[in-house]
Amino acid sequence: MRKSLRWALSLSVLIGTVAPTGVATAADTDTGSTAVVDSQSTDIKDRILAIPGMSLIEEKPYAGYRFFVLNYKQPIDHRRPWAGTFDQRISVLHKDTSRPTVFRTSGYSLSTTPSRAEPTRIIDGNQVSMEYRFFTPSRPQPADWSKLDIWQAASDQHRIFTALKKIYGQKWLSTGASKGGMTATYFERFYPRDMDGVVAYVAPNDVVNKEDSAYDRFFETVGTKECRDRLNNLQREALVRRAPLEAKYKAWAESEGVTFNTVGTLDKAFEAVVLDFVWGFWQYYGEDVCDQIPVAKTATDDEVYGTIDAFSGWAAYTDQGLEPYTPYYYQAATELGSPTIKQPHLKGLSRYGYQPASNFVPREIPMKFKQHAMRDVDDWVRKNANKMLFVYGGNDPWGSEKFHLGKSARDSYVYVAPGANHGANVAGLVEAERNNATARILAWAGVPAPAVQAAQPLARFDARLDQQVDEDATKEHGLRP
Repeated sequence: MRKSLRWALSLSVLIGTVAPTGVATAADTDTGSTAVVDSQSTDIKDRILAIPGMSLIEEKPYAGYRFFVLNYKQPIDHRRPWAGTFDQRISVLHKDTSRPTVFRTSGYSLSTTPSRAEPTRIIDGNQVSMEYRFFTPSRPQPADWSKLDIWQAASDQHRIFTALKKIYGQKWLSTGASKGGMTATYFERFYPRDMDGVVAYVAPNDVVNKEDSAYDRFFETVGTKECRDRLNNLQREALVRRAPLEAKYKAWAESEGVTFNTVGTLDKAFEAVVLDFVWGFWQYYGEDVCDQIPVAKTATDDEVYGTIDAFSGWAAYTDQGLEPYTPYYYQAATELGSPTIKQPHLKGLSRYGYQPASNFVPREIPMKFKQHAMRDVDDWVRKNANKMLFVYGGNDPWGSEKFHLGKSARDSYVYVAPGANHGANVAGLVEAERNNATARILAWAGVPAPAVQAAQPLARFDARLDQQVDEDATKEHGLRP
């Protein structure tokens, strides 16, 4: 702890200094100049920009809020804060400093459009969002990929929270969906005293990377047999027709100027997309659209090709499709793990099977898998979870490997929304669980007891703000949480 304090003090000297008069220097990108910001100002923008290392990218108007997109200077290595920094993008959806705050991350890039996560609407609070390190533009240059791990990212969140807690002094909750839910969980594991509660949506928990039988059981039972057969048959048909469909794929690739250097060949990319088809269907859609899948034997080549594209995306494993997600695939290959499923209906047709995440990372980036990383998090959650809520979708393949709570967990819950996919949320839970989850979120946020007892969101639904809450769990192609 004393070492951590010394590092933090060293970093504060490195990335920004506060003058005796109570002002700090911050870059104002609207004017291209360096502005002196009064830390005693009552204007929220001035107060935020008075934080050493904070600079403004832009402010966007939104009724009832102020929305800022910012850069915050972070150490490349939190263990050696003097050894270089990078700019990490964050955003602040400001309502009022008297309200509680939600810390949200997608685990990927940052959206610069104002939006509210479900817990933000429930507690009618402020929201701070963070771009995950190494997703562009929040990438150190040159990029030392060994500094991309779950502890370094959790330490990014810790520093942002520590800086903004001085302004937003009420209760804080962390949240995120999919990889964002994983990120919120890892943050809690490494900095359990920061947040007053955690709401993690559809967060996979791949404890043993090579043991993936839970996914096989999921695909054997999800939905109806009729729907499963329809999907499996079309997927199989795409491999049966590999030659004509690959000809279409090659023509498309040449017309678009895309390449396949990372995965290796067009054939490997083709099969990776086809093998994602059934997974992608259940992750983002469901039984209600199964009748839109063509009957395999009577479908034309164009219909098969177009259906695979709609649910898997032919661009997913091109160099251009993979590059924005290199940080994810790197983490999957070094800490997070990635699923492998057997798909026996493709026996004799699949040449590569489910390819490991390392296949989707440029070869010049070194990787070594850390077997202990997910086991450590899983063990910690089971034994130490306190004020943590995990929400999963009953028809989401990523929920096959969930977080679980042990006997020593306190005020923590794992709920499954029946029939929901990767967009599962509190609103989709059965009534008793929805009411309890809403009440616990309100209680963790420190709102008055009558509101907790009512167990209803405090803010009205806003179509512009709230329809984007699942942007990190929307229909992105590729096998990613």
